[in-house]
Amino acid sequence: MTISLSSLTAEDIAAVPQPVVDRLLAARTVLAIGHESPDSDAFGFALAVGLAVEHLGGRATVASSDPVPTTYDFMPHIGRVQGDPDPDLDYDLIVVGDSGDLRRVGRVVQEHAELFGRVPILTIDHHASNVGFGALDWIDPAAAATCEMVTLLLPRLGVPIDAADGAIAADLMAGLVGDTAMFQHPNATPRTLRVASELRAAGAPLADIARLLYRSKPNAQLRLFGIVLSRLETAADERLVWATLEPDDLAAVGAGPELSEGIIDLLAQSSSAEVAILFRDMGDRTRISTRTRDGGVDAIALTSAFGGGGHPRAAGATVMLPLEPARAAVLAQAGRLIDAMAPR
Repeated sequence: MTISLSSLTAEDIAAVPQPVVDRLLAARTVLAIGHESPDSDAFGFALAVGLAVEHLGGRATVASSDPVPTTYDFMPHIGRVQGDPDPDLDYDLIVVGDSGDLRRVGRVVQEHAELFGRVPILTIDHHASNVGFGALDWIDPAAAATCEMVTLLLPRLGVPIDAADGAIAADLMAGLVGDTAMFQHPNATPRTLRVASELRAAGAPLADIARLLYRSKPNAQLRLFGIVLSRLETAADERLVWATLEPDDLAAVGAGPELSEGIIDLLAQSSSAEVAILFRDMGDRTRISTRTRDGGVDAIALTSAFGGGGHPRAAGATVMLPLEPARAAVLAQAGRLIDAMAPR
């Protein structure tokens, strides 16, 4: 079955740069990879690109610097994700998606530096902080997810959205649902909803995906949430809210690192918070995830001070300091940004 693009406008389709279309159509052997600690958008983008390349008669590898969390076992073809490029393939294109910086791809880039230095890179990303590291870059901060961009790309490539028995649509919908929190975040635009409509018409099981991503948690994850949320602290008249994930927390509940996903979104539900921050103690460095209220503090302004980036409402960084000095520096910067806000 071929789905007519009844929801997408001519302007939607025209948002895809022609050089991106031409480069993918010319590629015969493609490596598709997203950022380290991947989420549903990083996996969905890479799987969809890989399946689209194969639909066009090429060969594709879908890779990840980190193992696939069990959270994403429901995504079609997730089992094909591998830890390294295929040594037997002579890649003519690397497609890096959902990653604002090549370093964010992680281990694979470090261990295969020669490959990434030799093969042209096409960047597809929706992060406003993207530095433009590819030979060809398609960066669209107006997109809610990289999967939104790939959905617009498919008809330009001549790939039906329902190709691969609906697997492409389901994987793209997973990315869209994940990066919009079931279309609740302000990044969900009219175009985002039009894209979701096309994916749903192509057979993507929206209700199942939303349930599996947001309403189905292992008990170990719920226990972990309880531990971290019990450490909730506030400052700046409770406009600044934070909590800390400590090194022993995961072991205490028998959880893997992927089960920390979602804690920052719970912190961001604070009715008083302009800025919510999750600190993760990683020994000699500290990982931060931030969320900010629509129309308030720019999360990129906060995280970029520590070498990070992301979106105005959701961003992250790795602070190259142990927890205590990192937390003090980040909270001070967040406090300054909150103080500089105009009164609501």
